[in-house]
Amino acid sequence: MNNEKWIHEVEFLKSIIEETELEKTKKWGADVYVIGKTNVVMVGGFKDYVSVWFYDGVFLEDPLGVLGNSQEGKTKAMRHWKFTSMEEIDPVLVREYVEEAIANAKAGKTWKAERSTEVEIPEILQAALDEDEGFKESFFALTYGKQKEYCEHVSSAKREETQLSRIEKMKPMVNRGEGLNDKYK
Repeated sequence: MNNEKWIHEVEFLKSIIEETELEKTKKWGADVYVIGKTNVVMVGGFKDYVSVWFYDGVFLEDPLGVLGNSQEGKTKAMRHWKFTSMEEIDPVLVREYVEEAIANAKAGKTWKAERSTEVEIPEILQAALDEDEGFKESFFALTYGKQKEYCEHVSSAKREETQLSRIEKMKPMVNRGEGLNDKYK
Protein backbone atom coordinates (compact mmCIF):
# COMPACT_ATOMS: atom_id res chain seq x y z
CA MET A 1 0.00 0.00 0.00
CA ASN A 2 2.90 2.41 0.52
CA ASN A 3 3.89 3.14 -3.05
CA GLU A 4 7.51 4.42 -3.17
CA LYS A 5 6.32 7.33 -5.31
CA TRP A 6 4.65 8.85 -2.24
CA ILE A 7 7.28 8.18 0.43
CA HIS A 8 7.78 11.85 1.35
CA GLU A 9 4.07 12.58 1.47
CA VAL A 10 3.39 9.46 3.57
CA GLU A 11 6.16 10.37 6.02
CA PHE A 12 4.90 13.95 6.25
CA LEU A 13 1.33 12.82 6.97
CA LYS A 14 2.58 10.34 9.57
CA SER A 15 4.61 13.10 11.26
CA ILE A 16 1.43 15.19 11.58
CA ILE A 17 -0.46 12.25 13.09
CA GLU A 18 2.41 11.38 15.42
CA GLU A 19 2.13 14.85 16.99
CA THR A 20 -1.21 13.71 18.47
CA GLU A 21 -1.88 11.29 21.31
CA LEU A 22 -2.48 8.39 18.91
CA GLU A 23 -0.27 5.32 19.19
CA LYS A 24 1.23 3.70 16.10
CA THR A 25 0.64 -0.03 15.67
CA LYS A 26 1.11 -2.51 12.82
CA LYS A 27 -2.05 -4.07 11.39
CA TRP A 28 -2.52 -5.69 8.00
CA GLY A 29 1.11 -4.85 7.23
CA ALA A 30 0.53 -1.11 7.62
CA ASP A 31 0.94 1.54 10.29
CA VAL A 32 -2.42 2.09 11.96
CA TYR A 33 -2.90 4.80 14.57
CA VAL A 34 -5.08 3.85 17.52
CA ILE A 35 -6.43 5.12 20.78
CA GLY A 36 -6.71 2.20 23.16
CA LYS A 37 -7.86 -0.64 20.93
CA THR A 38 -9.81 1.62 18.57
CA ASN A 39 -8.45 2.14 15.05
CA VAL A 40 -8.56 5.86 14.25
CA VAL A 41 -6.44 6.62 11.15
CA MET A 42 -4.08 5.05 8.64
CA VAL A 43 -1.93 6.55 5.86
CA GLY A 44 -1.12 4.90 2.55
CA GLY A 45 0.36 5.67 -0.82
CA PHE A 46 -1.29 4.26 -3.93
CA LYS A 47 -0.69 4.53 -7.65
CA ASP A 48 -2.23 7.96 -8.20
CA TYR A 49 -2.52 9.43 -4.71
CA VAL A 50 -1.63 9.30 -1.05
CA SER A 51 -4.44 9.07 1.45
CA VAL A 52 -5.33 9.46 5.12
CA TRP A 53 -7.96 6.89 6.07
CA PHE A 54 -10.36 7.65 8.91
CA TYR A 55 -11.84 4.41 10.24
CA ASP A 56 -15.02 6.05 11.51
CA GLY A 57 -14.82 8.98 9.13
CA VAL A 58 -18.55 8.89 8.51
CA PHE A 59 -18.86 10.77 11.83
CA LEU A 60 -16.48 13.58 10.84
CA GLU A 61 -18.09 16.94 10.06
CA ASP A 62 -15.91 17.41 6.93
CA PRO A 63 -16.33 21.20 6.53
CA LEU A 64 -13.97 21.17 3.53
CA GLY A 65 -15.88 18.42 1.75
CA VAL A 66 -12.66 16.46 1.16
CA LEU A 67 -13.60 13.03 2.48
CA GLY A 68 -14.54 10.29 0.08
CA ASN A 69 -15.85 6.75 0.27
CA SER A 70 -13.62 4.45 -1.76
CA GLN A 71 -16.21 1.72 -2.25
CA GLU A 72 -19.66 3.25 -2.40
CA GLY A 73 -22.25 0.76 -1.23
CA LYS A 74 -19.67 -1.43 0.52
CA THR A 75 -17.67 0.78 2.86
CA LYS A 76 -20.03 2.06 5.52
CA ALA A 77 -17.92 4.10 7.94
CA MET A 78 -14.39 4.50 6.58
CA ARG A 79 -13.58 7.71 4.71
CA HIS A 80 -10.37 8.95 3.14
CA TRP A 81 -8.75 12.22 2.19
CA LYS A 82 -6.73 11.98 -1.03
CA PHE A 83 -3.71 14.08 -1.91
CA THR A 84 -1.93 14.14 -5.27
CA SER A 85 0.99 16.39 -4.28
CA MET A 86 2.88 17.56 -1.22
CA GLU A 87 1.54 21.08 -1.82
CA GLU A 88 -2.03 19.89 -1.19
CA ILE A 89 -1.21 18.73 2.34
CA ASP A 90 -2.03 21.46 4.86
CA PRO A 91 -0.73 20.19 8.22
CA VAL A 92 -3.08 22.41 10.24
CA LEU A 93 -6.17 21.12 8.42
CA VAL A 94 -5.04 17.50 8.50
CA ARG A 95 -4.43 17.78 12.23
CA GLU A 96 -7.91 19.28 12.76
CA TYR A 97 -9.49 16.27 11.05
CA VAL A 98 -7.32 13.85 13.02
CA GLU A 99 -8.14 15.60 16.31
CA GLU A 100 -11.86 15.39 15.53
CA ALA A 101 -11.44 11.68 14.76
CA ILE A 102 -9.69 11.23 18.12
CA ALA A 103 -12.50 13.07 19.93
CA ASN A 104 -15.08 10.90 18.16
CA ALA A 105 -13.22 7.73 19.14
CA LYS A 106 -13.06 8.88 22.77
CA ALA A 107 -16.79 9.63 22.67
CA GLY A 108 -17.43 6.10 21.42
CA LYS A 109 -18.67 7.17 17.99
CA THR A 110 -18.09 4.02 16.01
CA TRP A 111 -19.96 2.29 13.27
CA LYS A 112 -21.88 -0.74 14.40
CA ALA A 113 -22.29 -3.24 11.61
CA GLU A 114 -25.88 -3.95 10.80
CA ARG A 115 -26.42 -7.63 11.29
CA SER A 116 -29.01 -9.18 9.10
CA THR A 117 -30.27 -12.63 9.84
CA GLU A 118 -31.69 -13.12 6.40
CA VAL A 119 -29.59 -14.77 3.74
CA GLU A 120 -30.36 -14.21 0.06
CA ILE A 121 -30.04 -17.69 -1.40
CA PRO A 122 -29.33 -17.85 -5.14
CA GLU A 123 -32.03 -19.72 -7.09
CA ILE A 124 -29.60 -22.38 -8.26
CA LEU A 125 -28.52 -23.12 -4.69
CA GLN A 126 -32.12 -23.12 -3.47
CA ALA A 127 -32.94 -25.74 -6.12
CA ALA A 128 -30.03 -27.91 -4.93
CA LEU A 129 -31.18 -27.55 -1.32
CA ASP A 130 -34.74 -28.51 -2.27
CA GLU A 131 -33.47 -31.62 -4.08
CA ASP A 132 -31.42 -32.93 -1.13
CA GLU A 133 -33.08 -32.83 2.30
CA GLY A 134 -29.87 -33.75 4.18
CA PHE A 135 -27.93 -31.00 2.43
CA LYS A 136 -30.76 -28.55 3.18
CA GLU A 137 -30.81 -29.46 6.89
CA SER A 138 -27.03 -29.17 7.13
CA PHE A 139 -27.05 -25.82 5.32
CA PHE A 140 -29.65 -24.28 7.62
CA ALA A 141 -27.84 -25.66 10.68
CA LEU A 142 -24.85 -23.45 9.73
CA THR A 143 -24.43 -20.01 11.25
CA TYR A 144 -25.71 -17.02 9.33
CA GLY A 145 -22.14 -16.03 8.43
CA LYS A 146 -21.31 -19.45 6.99
CA GLN A 147 -24.56 -19.53 4.99
CA LYS A 148 -23.79 -16.09 3.62
CA GLU A 149 -20.23 -17.13 2.59
CA TYR A 150 -21.60 -20.07 0.62
CA CYS A 151 -24.34 -17.99 -1.02
CA GLU A 152 -21.84 -15.35 -2.11
CA HIS A 153 -19.46 -18.04 -3.35
CA VAL A 154 -22.15 -19.55 -5.57
CA SER A 155 -23.61 -16.27 -6.80
CA SER A 156 -20.20 -14.78 -7.62
CA ALA A 157 -19.69 -17.34 -10.39
CA LYS A 158 -20.87 -16.01 -13.74
CA ARG A 159 -21.54 -19.28 -15.53
CA GLU A 160 -24.22 -21.72 -14.43
CA GLU A 161 -21.89 -24.68 -14.78
CA THR A 162 -19.38 -23.01 -12.44
CA GLN A 163 -22.17 -22.34 -9.93
CA LEU A 164 -23.24 -26.01 -10.10
CA SER A 165 -19.63 -27.15 -9.70
CA ARG A 166 -19.23 -24.94 -6.64
CA ILE A 167 -22.40 -26.36 -5.11
CA GLU A 168 -21.14 -29.93 -5.60
CA LYS A 169 -17.77 -29.09 -4.05
CA MET A 170 -19.33 -27.38 -1.05
CA LYS A 171 -21.81 -30.15 -0.21
CA PRO A 172 -19.36 -32.30 1.80
CA MET A 173 -18.16 -29.23 3.72
CA VAL A 174 -21.70 -28.13 4.49
CA ASN A 175 -22.64 -31.65 5.57
CA ARG A 176 -19.68 -31.61 8.00
CA GLY A 177 -20.82 -28.24 9.39
CA GLU A 178 -17.80 -26.39 8.00
CA GLY A 179 -17.78 -22.87 6.65
CA LEU A 180 -16.29 -22.09 3.26
CA ASN A 181 -13.36 -20.21 4.78
CA ASP A 182 -12.90 -22.18 8.03
CA LYS A 183 -9.55 -23.53 6.93
CA TYR A 184 -8.19 -19.95 6.83
CA LYS A 185 -9.32 -19.06 10.35
